[in-house]
Amino acid sequence: MTSAFFQRVVFILGLMAGSCWIAQAQEYKYEIGGMAGGAFYMGDVNKNTFFKGMNPALGGVFRYNMNFRWALKGNLTWGRVSGSTDGLKNVFPQDAQGSFSRDLVELGGQVEFNFFAYSDKYAFMNTKRFTPYVLLGMGVTVAPGNSQTFAGLNLPFGVGAKYKIKNRLNLGCEFGFRKLISDRLDVTDDSNSFLDNPYEISSSLWKNKDWYSFLLLSVTWDFGPRSRPCNNINSLPGF
Repeated sequence: MTSAFFQRVVFILGLMAGSCWIAQAQEYKYEIGGMAGGAFYMGDVNKNTFFKGMNPALGGVFRYNMNFRWALKGNLTWGRVSGSTDGLKNVFPQDAQGSFSRDLVELGGQVEFNFFAYSDKYAFMNTKRFTPYVLLGMGVTVAPGNSQTFAGLNLPFGVGAKYKIKNRLNLGCEFGFRKLISDRLDVTDDSNSFLDNPYEISSSLWKNKDWYSFLLLSVTWDFGPRSRPCNNINSLPGF
């Protein structure tokens, strides 16, 4: 065995070690960051107009990236929602009129699916630094009122997009709906209690309930480098 052979072996081992270091240093399991944008309500005093009465919203987000396609996300978000009967064409019983405005806090979790393998590395795996995604999950909403506090489950679903500005730094935009299992988000006190099923129509769990939505921009930072052997394709983070 010649010195040239040993040099080749050392060179190959160096490439393998370098690729392992890159995979560990530039691929991360977790993201954490902040979100800002708007929130709006849909219910008895806003049946189908998107973005009507948009109010501010802020939050924090934590994401566990299982692989390039799937992620688990948790969020803690504050927002303000409001609505009014002014200018509505539908008529309430006894010609009732009212309005509401309240803050809400949401603690939620969602599963995300990326349409493209999301990474700014591993081009040989056809990864992309931009991807749209869809989300589905469950959360809890609490909203203090003047005399009536709202608390209940919500069912979030929506769409979004992510862009990796650089290694470890991500920019996102998300539009998500929250389906409540209650009709009392717009009831803050006795003056607008008629908004709790104003037409007294029996309905199922899924019908005639309140909704709210978030339109949010986010900035997140990757951390928690993966520690994986890289001697076969099954050890790469996208698989």
